[in-house]
Amino acid sequence: MPDAGPPPSQTLSRGIRILEVLADARAPLTIDDVAGTLGVHRSIAYRLLRTLEHHGLVVRDANGGVALGARMAALAAGVAHDLQAEALPELTAVANELGMTCFLAVLDHDECVTLVSVEPRHAVAPVAQRPGTRHPVTVGAPGKAILTLLPEAQWPADAPEALRATVTQAAERGFATSHDEVIPSLESVAVPLALRGRGPAAVAVVHVASPLDHRQIAARLTASASAVREALGG
Repeated sequence: MPDAGPPPSQTLSRGIRILEVLADARAPLTIDDVAGTLGVHRSIAYRLLRTLEHHGLVVRDANGGVALGARMAALAAGVAHDLQAEALPELTAVANELGMTCFLAVLDHDECVTLVSVEPRHAVAPVAQRPGTRHPVTVGAPGKAILTLLPEAQWPADAPEALRATVTQAAERGFATSHDEVIPSLESVAVPLALRGRGPAAVAVVHVASPLDHRQIAARLTASASAVREALGG
């Protein structure tokens, strides 16, 4: 994993951090919220937000609340466009067949990031897994599935010792599971997705409860992962 060091541009780093904060927020934030999170004066946060607003990356509502703008969706759609395009039909099929939210996660430094997600069509209370959602790669089923594709030398330096046995087991059976690790009360099952010329990824579902056992879920995910891999030429 790349070493963490001081950002080459503090201003750019702060702007990117604002986008990350807004992506994680459940509701629009005030300028004071943003300033407090960044640990900067309100005037600095305001200037950064005005620049992002100028480029359509953030918007402000009638009450002054700040949220991500529509331009962010256009930028996100361009990330690994071919992978998203090939994965979307498979994720949709899995979501509707299993009645679970299905998503594709990729590795970003030491974090597992949701690239694209599909909620089941007829679920009464589907679990939201928004694109851009991120968490440490050392927790959650998708993270563990991704780690099965990496040598330990490339794992995060702070990976707990007990993780080795868990990832080894996941590699042997072909899928990883988690419960209560990322979101309380939710279970996840994930299978690794290795693609030529790309970083490690995982296809996963997240759900509250299901009559299906983990192996049945994993078998369906593996079939979808294989379909995506073949569509992209391995």
